[in-house]
Amino acid sequence: MRILACILCLLAQPALAETGQEVGLELVLLADASGSIDDMELSFQRQGYASAITDPEVLKAIRDSLYGNVAVTYVEWATNTAVVVPWTVIDGEASAQAFADALAGPPRQAYGSNAIGGALLDAKRLIETNDIMAPRAVIDFSGDSIRNSSGPAIAAARAEVLAAGIVINALPILRPEDGRRAGANLEDEYAERIIGGPGAFMVTADGRDSFARTVRRKLVLEISGRTPAPGAGRIAAVQVQ
Repeated sequence: MRILACILCLLAQPALAETGQEVGLELVLLADASGSIDDMELSFQRQGYASAITDPEVLKAIRDSLYGNVAVTYVEWATNTAVVVPWTVIDGEASAQAFADALAGPPRQAYGSNAIGGALLDAKRLIETNDIMAPRAVIDFSGDSIRNSSGPAIAAARAEVLAAGIVINALPILRPEDGRRAGANLEDEYAERIIGGPGAFMVTADGRDSFARTVRRKLVLEISGRTPAPGAGRIAAVQVQ
C-alpha cells in the first residue's frame, strides 16, 4: 500500500522538465510576494495564474507553438525569491492542470520588501542553469510597485538579463479596489524600467476582477511569440532594446 501511495503521489505532481528536453519557450512567472501582498492576495494571484494556464485559449497557443510545448516555472519574489512550482513542461490539459494544482499547495516562502533587481537576476539564473533547450526565454514580471529596497539596482540587473538574450515582459498590478492604487506612474515606470528585449510588452491588471483575464491575455501573447500592436487596449508600446 505504501508503494502504491508513493506512485499515486508522483502521478499527481506536474511533469518536471527532462534533461536536455527541447521546448518552444522557457517562461519564468515572477510574481510579487513582497510586504504589500498579504496571504489572501498571494493566494489570489496563484489562483489567477492557475486559471489562466488551464484556459482553452492558452492551451491552444501552446499546441500551436513551435514544438507544441512550453517550460514554465512559478517564482515569488520579495527580499528573497522562492520557487513555488519548479520547471514543468506543459504540452496539454493534463500537464497544465498538474501545474495549476501544484500552485495551491506550497506555503509562502518569500518575505520582506522589494528586491526587484535581485529577483530579475534569480530568474535569469533559473533559465541559464536548467537543462532545457529553447529558442526563446522570457521573464514574466508582475508587481504593484517599482521600489528596490535591497540588492542589485534594477537598471544593472535588467541590463544583465537583456545582454543574455532574455526578454522581460511585465504585468503592473494597480489594485484600485482596495484604495491602494500602486503609484500614479507605475505603468510608465514598468514600461521604461522593467520591460525590454525584442518584442517586449506590458499588460496592466486593473484589479482583482480582471487579473486572471489579463494573465491569460499575456500568456497567449508570450507563448505564441506575437508582437502586440502598440496602444492595443492596456498593452504598452513594444520595446526593442
